[in-house]
Amino acid sequence: MTGTRVPFWRDVKQIAAIAQVLAAIAAIALLAFLVITAFRQMVVRGIPFTFSFLGAEAGFTISEGSLLAFENGRLVWRPFEPTDRYISAFVTGLFNTLRVASIGIVTATVLGVMVGVGRLSSNGLLRGLTFAYVEAVRNTPLLLQMFFWYFAVFLNLPGAREASAWYGGLIVTNQGAFIPWPTPVGDTGPFWIALLIAVVVAALAYLTGRRRGRGVLFGVVAFVVAAVIGLSMTGFPFALSVPELGRFRIAGGATLSPEFVAVLLALVIYTAAFIAEVIRGGIQSIPAGQSEAARSLGLSGGQTMRLIILPQAVRIVIPPIGNLHLSLMKNTSLAVAVGFPDLFNVYRTIGNQSGRSLEGVVIVMITYLVLSLLISGAINAYNRRVMRSWAS
Repeated sequence: MTGTRVPFWRDVKQIAAIAQVLAAIAAIALLAFLVITAFRQMVVRGIPFTFSFLGAEAGFTISEGSLLAFENGRLVWRPFEPTDRYISAFVTGLFNTLRVASIGIVTATVLGVMVGVGRLSSNGLLRGLTFAYVEAVRNTPLLLQMFFWYFAVFLNLPGAREASAWYGGLIVTNQGAFIPWPTPVGDTGPFWIALLIAVVVAALAYLTGRRRGRGVLFGVVAFVVAAVIGLSMTGFPFALSVPELGRFRIAGGATLSPEFVAVLLALVIYTAAFIAEVIRGGIQSIPAGQSEAARSLGLSGGQTMRLIILPQAVRIVIPPIGNLHLSLMKNTSLAVAVGFPDLFNVYRTIGNQSGRSLEGVVIVMITYLVLSLLISGAINAYNRRVMRSWAS
């Protein structure tokens, strides 16, 4: 009979909605039960749930990483010291995590795009090498790759007395990699203020030029002009420090510990293999007629890939590549296996020393959640921008 209302117990959609609500209530109730039970057990044992321990003195050192501190009226980067607080230790571990993740995301993306394009190359040798790389890396556990780079490679390199300088002043030993690095030679405050002003000017120019479709051009030109004017007024308060071989140690430059380099190499090589497969799939999803039309217009293979295929593949590969970026960031927690003082490693030390493991877990979980949401939000924003550009 037309117009008869179906009873809710026979309506599939209503039953599915009710089932979802009940499942959500059950999950929330289970979580609440676990949290209440944990709090009660802590109270029984005389260990109240509190974050007041963050203000206590840490009493341990962190082998790598710096801390932004306010000293003598100035903000300075300095090594973490045992007299610093637990909260400063968490910040130092977070800085190390961000350092590995940010460098790893950029490097893995570039390497993955190159390998993905190479997988479809007409050169048989290049195609075979990239295929072997992807299959070998994808089917090897990430933790095992970290062990390989750390124990099998870096710890077996020559020491400082047997090392030799490479091109550009690079020195690699079993103590780490030593690279040329700018060091401050005066007051850097005016320089950073001028750089900040240049960034603000570039952002305003970008917003102004975006209405005319030239936001990037306006932003770059404005930044260069503002930076040149600022540097002419403040000067460049840095000098390039090049590593120099000594009798027992290496002086100068910046030091990248074996743990940092091993973790970074493993994360980049591992993630790039998956990105390469995403890129390959995105390229192969473009109709073959696009390439044929480009060749009929006289475009070379490289021009076709750069101007026709890759711009269309971008909108397809952005979501899966964003997921791989999230995985790379979270996989930095495996660095504890080789002793790199990332956020998770610092938490473990603090938990063992202070007995505040539950509070530490909460801090680490919230931190990783916030980082994941920030990366996901950036990827989604870029994806929406790309889709709007294609729609228009």
